[in-house]
Amino acid sequence: MNKASTGPLGGAPLGIFGGTFDPVHLGHLRLAEEACDCLALAGVRWIPAGQPAHRETPSVGAASRLAMVQLAIAGNARFSLDSAEVSSAQPSYTVPTLARLRGENECGSQRPLVLLLGADAFASLPGWHEWQRLLSLAHIAVAHRPGFPIDARTLPPALAEVFRERYRTSPEALGEAPAGSIVSFAMTALDISATQIRKLLSNNGSARYLLPDAVIEHIRHEHLYRRN
Repeated sequence: MNKASTGPLGGAPLGIFGGTFDPVHLGHLRLAEEACDCLALAGVRWIPAGQPAHRETPSVGAASRLAMVQLAIAGNARFSLDSAEVSSAQPSYTVPTLARLRGENECGSQRPLVLLLGADAFASLPGWHEWQRLLSLAHIAVAHRPGFPIDARTLPPALAEVFRERYRTSPEALGEAPAGSIVSFAMTALDISATQIRKLLSNNGSARYLLPDAVIEHIRHEHLYRRN
């Protein structure tokens, strides 16, 4: 395991992991865990979206999704939970969230922040609100399947240009500036889909070994994802 380095900025890089988490599953957890190791992160801040602006309305409410993430990450000292987007009445956008984090003492203007994305989410960045500002606020780390690195030729032209300019082969680049670089890392291939889990649960199927046990129990207790 790589040791987190404080670097010249005085603070080890902090991962930022947002999403609907509808529901949070073992693929999400494994991505965050492997990002800590591969990128020498001090930890990962999980930020469930309250009202996601780029996706369909989640199947369950924000409070339930927040509770599931809280249960899923309990016991992992490298993971922390941020409820600000859930508490806000405004649509959830990544740029304002990163700007907010920059105003907090833990992050500040100089600590490296690393936005964690899957390969599909990264490829869709040109459709995000003010996506060009992301790299002024954070680095971006893209998780990909082993043997299938990010290929600029498969990206939308505007994103491909940014990728070629900002991509760094070593995660050490994350500790050299507060923001601005793109790195990638291969994560264990886990073919787990929240969409398929919701379908499974709606048909009274078992989600064991796809979700943490505490999340399964919460879903059962709160009668989530059942057909009306």
